[in-house]
Order: sequence, then C-alpha cells, then structure tokens
Amino acid sequence: MSIKCSVYIAASIDGFIAKPGGDIEWLNRPEYAASKLKGLSYDDFIATVDVLIMGRHSFEKVLSFDHWPYENILVVVLTSRELEIPEHLQGKVKIESGQPEAILSRLSSQNFSHFYIDGGITIQRFLTAKRINEITITWIPILLGGGIPLFGILDAEQPLQLIEAIPSENGFVQLRYSVQ
Repeated sequence: MSIKCSVYIAASIDGFIAKPGGDIEWLNRPEYAASKLKGLSYDDFIATVDVLIMGRHSFEKVLSFDHWPYENILVVVLTSRELEIPEHLQGKVKIESGQPEAILSRLSSQNFSHFYIDGGITIQRFLTAKRINEITITWIPILLGGGIPLFGILDAEQPLQLIEAIPSENGFVQLRYSVQ
C-alpha cells in the first residue's frame, strides 16, 4: 500500500504558525473571511485524509476550541508523556509515540494510507525523517514578528517542486509543493 503524508497549514508571511505561547486567533480576522479562499480548500483536502497526526501542543490547542473539528477522522496525538483523552473523544483520538517511520508502519498496517501531518514540531520531525510527500501552505498577509516557526531548523535541504500557486482576493497566497 502506498503511503502519503501531507501538510496543510497557514503561516504568516514571516513564517510563523502561531504567536508565542501558541495563540492562533490572528487567523480569524474578519477581513480574511471577506473573500473565498482559492485553491485547495480545507474541506476538499481533509476529505482525502485517513488519519490526522498531530503533536500534543496542537491537540491541547484544539481542545480549547468550542467544538471538535475532526468528527470523521482518526486523530493520532504524538507524545511521550501521559495525556488524558476527554471522554467524548474516546475512540476518536489515539496516543502514539516513537519515530515517524514506526508510527506510519503501525498505522498503515491498519489500512490507512493518507496522513495529514499537523503542528510545527510534528511537521519538522516528519520532514527530517523524509516522510512528507506534499506541502500546502497558505501564506497569510501579516507579519507576526515572532512566534512558533513553521519549519524551524531542519538537518538538511529538502528540494520542493511547485505544483501550483494561487492568490486569493483577500491577500492569501496558497502554494502547493511536492517534496522531492
């Protein structure tokens, strides 16, 4: 079975996915909703995904939302520490730890094949392990000046090939790359 790992994420023009401390409210500015995003929509992307793999920090951030946004998909949270899963998410969220290759091997043995990799550290780990196949980044027209970087420091160059670049009327620019 062929395994595909994809990143679908938004970042500020200066490369941050969250403010210091993990605040992502800057993504919800009213002017951003003024026009429709062109390119690969989140709904179209997530419809192709079998499993969402995210880190503990991202999971804890999602738990603070008003509703659970991943009703129809298995969420795997990567952590080496104890983590309590809320009762309403039992059976929807699984805890894993280990290297990306081992995690993907365990999950693919359960007939999962398309993995959405989310969260700064988790994306960096999977990139370092050379397990990311495609990256979709929507650049948001704001400079945060600091925060949690999208890529951080990687151990080696990773060439990318542009699949498409699509600007939206609200100033967003979505870039899709295949990882070589």
